[in-house]
Amino acid sequence: MNTTSFLLLRLAIGASMFGHGLVRLPKLHGFSNWMVGTFEKSMLPKAMVTPFSYLLPIAEFTIGLLLISGLFTKPALIGGGLVMIILIFGSCMIENWEILPSQLIHAAFFAVLLQFAANNTYSLDKLFFNK
Repeated sequence: MNTTSFLLLRLAIGASMFGHGLVRLPKLHGFSNWMVGTFEKSMLPKAMVTPFSYLLPIAEFTIGLLLISGLFTKPALIGGGLVMIILIFGSCMIENWEILPSQLIHAAFFAVLLQFAANNTYSLDKLFFNK
């Protein structure tokens, strides 16, 4: 993968995560209520779903911002991959099979970018840490 391709993919997945978080943050309580309601009949306890529902938009926003800026890229990619794994598991718990392809595509982007992180030339990581 060349540096321009890496940049385009990093910006694309970063914009997706950033956008997901950005639109949810102003309506955080409503988003949390929606998510808790969605998982009401799942085997996951409300005590587990509620904190995650508040953390998810913050994680999405932060991971997206880091990826767009190219700052702490590797930890952001790992964090994004972990978020996707949790979301995939949650989707399975409520049998929402329609959303899985999108989540798996996101997970694949994180994995591919992590594999080619050496090509992260256009980034704040390169500027500040020469990484």
